[in-house]
Amino acid sequence: MKNLKIVLLALLVVFTGEVKAQSPALLSLEAFAAKLKQAKEPQILDARSAEEFVQNHIKDAVNVDAKAADYQQKLDGLDKEKPTFVYSIANGRSTVLSRELRAKGFKDVEELPGGLANWIGSGYPIISTTKKGVSLSKAQFNELAASSPLVLVDFGSRYCGACKKLVPVLDSLKANSAFTPKVISIEVYDNTNLAKELKVNVLPTLVLYKNGKEIWKKQGFSSTAQVISATESAKNRLAASGK
Repeated sequence: MKNLKIVLLALLVVFTGEVKAQSPALLSLEAFAAKLKQAKEPQILDARSAEEFVQNHIKDAVNVDAKAADYQQKLDGLDKEKPTFVYSIANGRSTVLSRELRAKGFKDVEELPGGLANWIGSGYPIISTTKKGVSLSKAQFNELAASSPLVLVDFGSRYCGACKKLVPVLDSLKANSAFTPKVISIEVYDNTNLAKELKVNVLPTLVLYKNGKEIWKKQGFSSTAQVISATESAKNRLAASGK
């Protein structure tokens, strides 16, 4: 039995090492951007859908959608020796693609930390085809944020998996008469400049405003109970401070 435990422990160590080897730690956003800028003939791969890619993407990126018919053909046409940079909206599809590339023998693969949402929210440039007049200006957003004493703004995207999971939560909040904040949803893909200005670099992000001023912010998914609890706590803190 003791020998069996030793063997199992050894296998666990080997397996853990293999997983780490296949999924190296991500660079910081700044290091990723610097390496991309300095790279000679970089291969920039956008792992999102063609629809997402058309709306906005990093300059010189190529769309490599795993669901597209020409997916394997595009991978076969890449150079395994060239530095390869991969991204998606967060780190879902890009992680899958990065692992596949490394398994195929690509020498240098870097994944954009936090995905395109982080890239946009941190102010890095993109190629955007969003039509003029669709996106909100900062002044227009400020009016929305102050359009009710309490406003809960959901920054998300119709393409984001975690954002889709948040939709039922937002619907339940809107239907709850006891929940006083006005709920507004902002499509970040249509408002990339606004996302930069507000430094929204994770999708989804919920922000609560009181009379136009931010009093609470939460990145990632939240349940209905969590949003209600956080909102009440923020309101109570403000009441206690006399603001």
